[in-house]
Amino acid sequence: MAFSRAERKKLLRDRELLPPLAESPFGPFPPGHGVKNGTTVVRGPGIAPSASAKMPSTTEKRHGGGGEAAGVESVPARHILVGHTGTGGMNFSTFKGNGENIRSQSDGRFGDPNGPGKAGALKKQKIPPTEFRSHYERGDLPLSIQQAATRSLLWRVNVATLDYHYFLPIFFDGLRELEEPFRFVATQGCYDLLERGGSKILPTIPQLILPIKTALNTRHPTVIVNILKVIQRLVLSADYVGQALVPYYRQILPIFNLYKDRNKNLGDRIDFSQRKRQNISDLINETLVLLERHGGEAAYINIKYMIPTYESGIA
Repeated sequence: MAFSRAERKKLLRDRELLPPLAESPFGPFPPGHGVKNGTTVVRGPGIAPSASAKMPSTTEKRHGGGGEAAGVESVPARHILVGHTGTGGMNFSTFKGNGENIRSQSDGRFGDPNGPGKAGALKKQKIPPTEFRSHYERGDLPLSIQQAATRSLLWRVNVATLDYHYFLPIFFDGLRELEEPFRFVATQGCYDLLERGGSKILPTIPQLILPIKTALNTRHPTVIVNILKVIQRLVLSADYVGQALVPYYRQILPIFNLYKDRNKNLGDRIDFSQRKRQNISDLINETLVLLERHGGEAAYINIKYMIPTYESGIA
């Protein structure tokens, strides 16, 4: 049954009483007919009067034609939920607050008048600890930092002779590090391994997907920029690497879809992050073009499936 705003407010104000229009869609019942027990109108699922409350009955008992009304029956209360004042079946977890005093019922919205909270799709997530840090602190990595005009890694062994199945996933796991010197060692170590790996890189692709996905899921801009540059270097490091990544697009491309079009609207000003290659949107588009160019015939359709707004960058 539909109520006007004024009627609804009145029902909410007098919820402890039986509303005259709650008995029937056509109005109150005639005297001597109608609901046999008491009815209480409540607002929202959180308010429930005590079961011991006794409400007056609408039925009058007459004895022997005397016409005198008997006493009020003691019956359990029945609850009626006023329309447009509940949650509509929605979970309270979608609301900012659960306080009854801030519920909105005048403008047709459920829950908090301020609306639901943010979904947090782009919120920075907690970065899980990396195995790379423990390996570096224990001295398991055959390298050291060489301090000169520019920092570089001094390898104590020939990089080409390393076991790539063991070392390359460790360095990729450290790409989500933000603290120095771990961040520099992990990033530069990936570049050195990819530069000199050759044919050893392709068999390790399945082991690199989980570190890449974990780093992207942190949703931290610095980590995402870092991992995008490494993915570009990975695709160009050896033959058939781009094609080997195609089956794993469903693991690594969802985050690309979130940040693909998140450019800064600076008007007529200059975005200097483009010169430093720190713009996430530009890096994602560059990476997608590289993946399509080196991924073979099935690359474009798989990218398009995960990122519907992507348009081919190959003429």
